[in-house]
Amino acid sequence: MQNTGDAPSREFDWGLCPAAADFAQTLVADFLEHHRFAKGLAGRMLKETSTRFSDWIDHAVLPAADFSARDLEALGFEEDETPKTPDGERSFRHRGSCLFPLLLSPEGRIEIALKPEELEPIISRLRLEAAIAGKSWAPYRRAVLGAEGRHVLSAVARRGTGDFVSHDCGDGKDYAAVLSQLSGRKRDFGSDEEGMQQTCLLLKSAAGSLKRERLCDAFFRSERIHWQSRNRAGRLQAGRQDRLGLGWGNHDHHTYRSSRESFLALMEVFTTLGFEFRERYYAGEAAGWGAQILEHAACGIVVFADVDLHPDESEVDFPRQGLPHRKELGTVGLWVGLHGQSLLQAGMHHLAARFDFPRLGQDLEASGAKVMAPFSNFPFLKQAFTAGEAQKVSDARLDRLADESSVTAQQRAKFQAEGAIGSHLESLERNQGFKGFNKSSVTKIIQATDPRMQSALGA
Repeated sequence: MQNTGDAPSREFDWGLCPAAADFAQTLVADFLEHHRFAKGLAGRMLKETSTRFSDWIDHAVLPAADFSARDLEALGFEEDETPKTPDGERSFRHRGSCLFPLLLSPEGRIEIALKPEELEPIISRLRLEAAIAGKSWAPYRRAVLGAEGRHVLSAVARRGTGDFVSHDCGDGKDYAAVLSQLSGRKRDFGSDEEGMQQTCLLLKSAAGSLKRERLCDAFFRSERIHWQSRNRAGRLQAGRQDRLGLGWGNHDHHTYRSSRESFLALMEVFTTLGFEFRERYYAGEAAGWGAQILEHAACGIVVFADVDLHPDESEVDFPRQGLPHRKELGTVGLWVGLHGQSLLQAGMHHLAARFDFPRLGQDLEASGAKVMAPFSNFPFLKQAFTAGEAQKVSDARLDRLADESSVTAQQRAKFQAEGAIGSHLESLERNQGFKGFNKSSVTKIIQATDPRMQSALGA
């Protein structure tokens, strides 16, 4: 399954990893058969949150007496010496997939570590008595939720680290202060240019007291909160997941929309946080948009950044070179014109999280949140948006768009009376370890959610 857009390298041709995925699936199934509490929790996750137990796994620990490095390497896992691990343990990661890492341990235990956003809520909601290793705000904290024989269920909370050991880096108060500052940061400015500049300066200033990984984690926690405040389906699902104390530990990617003029500044923000560029999309002449995908390996965060593109820009390295102003607006540019930059007023266009795909659709519909038709429906990748929720558009924005002939008088009147479709929650299911995206499918949903199309349809 090729998925590189115009990226010049095969590095991002994400493929399927059936053997490694089967191994991981068998490992999880065997663990659940030997751990009654974990099996019950997996059932509750599916029933109460529409999620799969496997999508909450941070990592697994296997006994070296039963599994060898050669066994894992034959499946495509590579030893990763970057993260710190407990004494004697070795870390392995399948870099071409979205499968969870594996640790080989000299001990005889088989452990699965879950990844809620924080530990106190899951311990409280599951009514457990579990000691937490690691101070509040620490980069890595761990708690054993229950051991049955040699099978151990644990949970870990990460705040900007890829390590597997608890350690106090002495910046807990700084982290808390920065998180508070980001959560209440100014989003409305006199101009987008000023807003992007000030936001970048804020992050660079915060980087003086926090490592980039820690700053990145704090930033996206605050971004999810802002998005959720503007998205009813997100609040509904967050409430379901919070009843088990899980938070948004199942996030898959965060999607931002930017004007052409501000795209280079958006990339500066993400590179300041430590992101690296992944594949780049140009969706074709008829589509009128493109995207840069970025990944932060230490934080496990993926960003999908959308922007209007024109046919003569298919070979432009727009994430590094930027894009000039163009009067005509495509789907992405009009959304920004109506709501503002994702980095500023509007917040994310959508948060994508991993679910049991058919189950989430059924459960959200039963709760009154409509789910759109799938725009990817493959065995290895399933995706669908919740229906867009209308948000009020200011008269000043509508006047500007009308003056620039970006909306007709009829569209302006409809947006003024009914608002414009804003954000979504994306239901996503990955199988066979597939890490990428399907370009043609993403193009269809971009077109289907064009504000002008929504207006014409009366959505």
